[in-house]
Amino acid sequence: MTTSISSAPSVSFASASDTREQKPQLRELAPGAYGYISDFDPNCGFVVGDDQVVLIDTRPTPRMARDFLAAIRTVTDKPIKTIVLTHYHAVRVMGASAFDEVEQIVASNGTLDWIRTRGQADFDSEVGRFPRLFAGVEEIPGLTFPTMSFQGEMSLWLGPRPGTGRELRLMALGRGHSSGDTVAWLPDCGVLFSGDVVENHCGVYAGDAYIGDWAGTLDAVLALGPRVLVPGRGAVLQGEAACAEAIGLTKAFLSTLLASVKEGIAAGDTLKGCFARAEAAMAPRFGGWPVFQHVLPFDVSRAYDELRGIEHPVVWTAERDRALWQVLRGE
Repeated sequence: MTTSISSAPSVSFASASDTREQKPQLRELAPGAYGYISDFDPNCGFVVGDDQVVLIDTRPTPRMARDFLAAIRTVTDKPIKTIVLTHYHAVRVMGASAFDEVEQIVASNGTLDWIRTRGQADFDSEVGRFPRLFAGVEEIPGLTFPTMSFQGEMSLWLGPRPGTGRELRLMALGRGHSSGDTVAWLPDCGVLFSGDVVENHCGVYAGDAYIGDWAGTLDAVLALGPRVLVPGRGAVLQGEAACAEAIGLTKAFLSTLLASVKEGIAAGDTLKGCFARAEAAMAPRFGGWPVFQHVLPFDVSRAYDELRGIEHPVVWTAERDRALWQVLRGE
């Protein structure tokens, strides 16, 4: 008798067993543009303008953000005045308070709405999912709110006067990983900070996603023709071909997820049955990617809801996380 994948030994809740510290590396992407790149923790970056530094996301906690700040200070002493949020998940934004020179925090209108409706629940949920990343959580003063929000697109001009100098273009290209995803684009050098819209050989988290829309958003990212891409997780992509490949792999992960869950629903499977079907379909190609085991239960749950007509992702709470894991992983 063949043993199904779902009967394999149970997997520790979310990232509870992830205890290996990762030391992010500073990578110069182009003159004045840098990535702060981990093996598979969330990536950040920054752009050095004429009179300020702009951060692209922060870190999960002030403790981790202070290491980011120290890395920035190895290349520039200019004041850090602006933070751009590519989207809102606690692992990306809760380090903001470590940067005491910041004058503005910029996010899309979709992200602002996301914070208002589910920011605290998300924070409570992610602290439970990522215990290593939230060491020092007691320093966090509260949710990170933008001081400025935009619809569609806006440009930050990094020269000495308004409308002058280097352009950092912020674009909300469509729903995908969340309702408010923003990519940060440097058109003068082809560098793109994608947030979690694009991943590089890492599990793609879709628990708060609009999975059906995500492919179109990825097409819009591809149309920009990035030559260097900082993904949400994983190594920096260098060259148009490598960038396009990562975009395609992200799309393939999501399409395989949707197709397998759709097949399960058509066959009358329960959520647990759909999960077993998705795991069997996805593990051969994606199962070795970091955080795959973490993201899959949340991804399948969201795909199951979306395919049954639930347009907006149900808010995750610490209690809902554990209940789902018990049903699907028995842990």
